[in-house]
Amino acid sequence: MFRDEIIEEIHRIREEYSRSFNYDLKAIVADLQKQQAESGREVVNLSRKRGLTTRWSGRTRDISEDAKDTSRGST
Repeated sequence: MFRDEIIEEIHRIREEYSRSFNYDLKAIVADLQKQQAESGREVVNLSRKRGLTTRWSGRTRDISEDAKDTSRGST
């Protein structure tokens, strides 16, 4: 089997980091959020937003309208 040294190093670092927080996920998340806040880097939210402009018509439409409109027939 192929042995990837980079992947092994990532696994080792992840294990050491997790062990340092006694595998407590809440503590790990809190530490990562603290590091993120202290980094000074811009955080971008890529989640979908309501009222996006549709690609083809240029009109603003609520995304949930697609789920509500069941009267359209298929062509």
